[in-house]
Amino acid sequence: MKIVVIGGTGLIGSKLVAALKEQGHEAVPAAPGTGVDTLTGQGLAEVLEGASVVVDVSNSPSFEDDAVLEFFRTSTANLLKAGADAGVTHHVALSVVGTERLQESGYFRAKQAQEELIKASGLPYSIVHATQFFEFAKGIAASATDGDTVRLSAARIQPVRSDDVAAAVARTAVGAPVNGVVEVAGPEVFGLDELVRTALAGTDDPRTVVTDPGARYFGATLEERTLLPGPGARLAGARFGDWLAEQR
Repeated sequence: MKIVVIGGTGLIGSKLVAALKEQGHEAVPAAPGTGVDTLTGQGLAEVLEGASVVVDVSNSPSFEDDAVLEFFRTSTANLLKAGADAGVTHHVALSVVGTERLQESGYFRAKQAQEELIKASGLPYSIVHATQFFEFAKGIAASATDGDTVRLSAARIQPVRSDDVAAAVARTAVGAPVNGVVEVAGPEVFGLDELVRTALAGTDDPRTVVTDPGARYFGATLEERTLLPGPGARLAGARFGDWLAEQR
């Protein structure tokens, strides 16, 4: 079937397109670089013509509070309308485990707004909640760095390899709509500080990670289990240490 992947040229999107094509589907990457702009609606009607499924793995180019909210509200509304007009029968979106618990953060308020629009649209849908990717450990460090010090909470986190997220989204896209949330996570639980400390050491990064219970995570305070999935999450097999060794 024809599956349009919004954000199909990014980290997850490109892996997803490749996985769907391997399964024999017509997977079409859609992004500003391919002439599709969800913010303006440019190219949406054309790319969605004949599509059965649309998968949204796009992200805001800006994480500033107002800009990210505008991005997810506007692009999601445009995509849902275009999908309904085109007769799309399954709307899939990638979001983040713990989004509803991270509402002090402007980014996660925007993701929550996206999810609420999808749920209220009347379209059959599936939302995939993933834990943070292995690849994003450095991004977490950058957000918490002051000079040579990285201040992070010891809240628990269960990171997952991006390839495994793409595989989970692909399975969801070709399945029946769940009209709810599917969670995917890695097999291991770390302290957030421990995860980033390991990532920095594994890449010979000289910064020092300091455990700070009050440190915020992209603007949000964390409880011990804020970032963890529920008991029904689908667990991927790749382990962080093995992945980190492969990056050398």
